[in-house]
Amino acid sequence: MKPFFVQLEINPKLFLKDPQKTKLGRKIIEQSVLLIDQIGLERFNFKKLAAVIPSSEASIYRYFENKHNLFVYLLNWYWEWMIARIELNTMNIAKPKRKLRLVLGIIVDTANKNMAIEFVDEEILHKIVVREGAKAYHHKFVDEDNEDGFFLSYKQLCNNIAKIISEVKEDFPYPKALASTLIETANNNLYYARHLPRLTDISGRADDQMLNEQVKKMLEFFCFGLIEKNTEAEKFIGEMATSR
Repeated sequence: MKPFFVQLEINPKLFLKDPQKTKLGRKIIEQSVLLIDQIGLERFNFKKLAAVIPSSEASIYRYFENKHNLFVYLLNWYWEWMIARIELNTMNIAKPKRKLRLVLGIIVDTANKNMAIEFVDEEILHKIVVREGAKAYHHKFVDEDNEDGFFLSYKQLCNNIAKIISEVKEDFPYPKALASTLIETANNNLYYARHLPRLTDISGRADDQMLNEQVKKMLEFFCFGLIEKNTEAEKFIGEMATSR
C-alpha cells in the first residue's frame, strides 16, 4: 500500500508548544522515539535527549512539562495513526467480517510506515508500545491523566474497533471489552514471544513478519471464536445464574 498523509491531532494538554510545528519540535519527537527504543523509558530523560538532538535541556522543557507527558504524546501519536489506518483500509469494505480481519492485521502489522511524516518511525514506535505502552496508564495518577483526556485517542481506537465488532454480530454483549482485549493481547503476546516465551504459544524465533502473522491468526481465533460461540456462552452464563 502507498504511503498516506494524515494530520494527527494530539491532545494539546500534553504539550506546552506544538512540536509538529517547528523543526526543533519535530527533532524532539524523532529522537525521543529512537532514544527510548535504545535505552528504555526508565533511563530516558531530557538531559540525554538534549545531548543527541543536540540542543539544550531547557529548550525541550519549552515543549513538554516532563517525560511522562512526552511519552504519552508518543503513544497518542501511535493510537491516532492506528485510527487513521483503520479508517483508510476499511472505508470501502462492505462485509463486516472482512473489515474485522483487516483490523486484526493492522493491530499487529508495522510494515505500513507513513513516509509522508518523516520525523516518526512508526515501526520503532510500535516496538515501544509493545514493550512499555502500559506504563502510560498503569500508575498512581492515572485518574488525573484521564480527566485531562490523555487517553481519548486510545478510547476512540477501541470504540472504532468495537463498532466493527458490532457490525459482525449486532447482539454481541461485550464489543468494547473485546476491542481493548484484542489490542492488549496482541501487544502482550508479541512481548512474551520475544522476552517471556513460556507465557505464550507464539514462537519468538520467527522474523517480525512471521511473528505478526502468528499473532494475527491467534487474534482471529479468539475474536471470531467468541463472536460465533456467543449463543453457547450466553446459555452457559444463564445456566450458571439459575444454579445459584
